[in-house]
Amino acid sequence: MVQLTKIYTRTGDAGQTRLSDMSLTAKTDLRVEAYGQVDEANSVLGVATARGDLPEQLQDTLRLIQNELFDLGADLSTPLADDPPWEPLRIVQSCIDRLEGFCDELSEQVGPLSSFILPGGTQTAAQLHVARTIVRRAERAAWRAAQVHGVGVDGGVNPLAITYLNRLSDLLFLAARAANIEQGDVLWVPGTDRAPSEPKASKRRRRAEQANRARPETTGTASPADQPPAS
Repeated sequence: MVQLTKIYTRTGDAGQTRLSDMSLTAKTDLRVEAYGQVDEANSVLGVATARGDLPEQLQDTLRLIQNELFDLGADLSTPLADDPPWEPLRIVQSCIDRLEGFCDELSEQVGPLSSFILPGGTQTAAQLHVARTIVRRAERAAWRAAQVHGVGVDGGVNPLAITYLNRLSDLLFLAARAANIEQGDVLWVPGTDRAPSEPKASKRRRRAEQANRARPETTGTASPADQPPAS
């Protein structure tokens, strides 16, 4: 059980911090960078889920993932050890399998894509795209940490933690599409400011433009049910 009685400690004022195994390292350590970005992604997921407009099943999935992101942060902050004094919290294969199951379920709901999509649509979908890009950044930082400290070796990074980040970015892409399922995806229109030179490209562009025009506009304002009655 975690018990926090004082939030500030002044112990990091010299630019150093302790990993979960109590080893001292610089705050610029790539492992610190990676789990800091995991925390950033978790915070954005908190914004997305706080809006309360996601389907209940997806909301529950993202809440579970928020908890698991704390496990992931603990994993990234604990160097691998052959004989640790206590069993550390690690991402295991079943965590990744569960993410892949969630991806399969969402893929069935949102259907295939015929075009790349733009981040946007509803505010919740846009926040999920932000979370997705932060997770991608955390994955890159984790790989850089693995290059420095090793991967799957004593003192290194758990490779399953990095795999988890990769799968999570896929899941968040699908979650953003699910959040836009009523509005429709915002399709990428290639070469927006110039005419396509090939007939096929012109046809694809027309389809994307037509699909975007058919999307209902979202303003970010409260729905009529949320508006106070007129006085």
